Amino acid sequence: MVDRLRSSKVVALGGGHGLAASLSALRLVCEQVTAIVTVADNGGSSGRLREDFGVLPPGDLRMALTALCDDNEWGQTWGDVLQHRFTGDGDLAGHALGNLLIVALWQLHDDPVTGLDLVGRLLSARGRVLPMAAVPLELRARVSGLDPSDPSAIRTVLGQVAIASTHGLVESISLEPHDPPARPESVAAVSEADHIILGPGSWYTSVLTHLLVPELRTALAEARARKVLTLNLDMNTAETRGFSATRHIETLHETAPELAVDVVLADPSTIENMSRLTAACEKLGAQLVVTPLAQPQYADRHDALRLAAAYRDILA
Repeated sequence: MVDRLRSSKVVALGGGHGLAASLSALRLVCEQVTAIVTVADNGGSSGRLREDFGVLPPGDLRMALTALCDDNEWGQTWGDVLQHRFTGDGDLAGHALGNLLIVALWQLHDDPVTGLDLVGRLLSARGRVLPMAAVPLELRARVSGLDPSDPSAIRTVLGQVAIASTHGLVESISLEPHDPPARPESVAAVSEADHIILGPGSWYTSVLTHLLVPELRTALAEARARKVLTLNLDMNTAETRGFSATRHIETLHETAPELAVDVVLADPSTIENMSRLTAACEKLGAQLVVTPLAQPQYADRHDALRLAAAYRDILA
């Protein structure tokens, strides 16, 4: 069974540190991992390159590639090189070298997927990294609680950075353009997958965004793959202030009620009410699996070995 899992086609969706955590675990048990990465980041090095060159934001794509790099000296060395961030006060300050390399390859080859595949070959990556959409995306959130005189008033917050750091409560999220084209390679990967992993990650800006790309959402709903939703370890982020594990699942169901999930994977520390959480999982068609996933010394960080063991037990 484990040998069959190693040769299975596994797709992981998300962005940032959450997706990197799942990829770091999956590459330990699978050899055919495809990461489908959000392309809505507008901050830091990615935001500057996106504005200057009109390209997809490369940062989350870079993080996914380095998470999949081989454990040998070559892979680890080049992974460190891609993650290197320039210091100082010059024009390069704050840029990750990997972001610059990816944009350079995009200019040379025109096709973003070709450039990402070349970086993957350089890293000896154990898998492939694809953008979820063919164009850069702008996030738009409806947020309450920003007006002290009228806490129920809804305000619009634009951009991933502003949404991820809002002091209000995110009520819903949408994309601009509203109906973005998906990358055909990403849609094909979902349709052909044996297993699909959604999350962990910033709930609104990294996880639910995939369900707002119509072609990708349809592919996810129709895929015959076994689908696993991995919940976050930190429930109380700026995007999800006051959210319980149950509320996370409810927002996913509200966003894509047609999407069925087979397993919801959670760490024991995130369970606030087992019966309510189980009921929410059942609305997704999912079985709840609770097992320790955090690093012993950092309760808000996934442990790659624990997460890999959980995926192996669920998917094998």
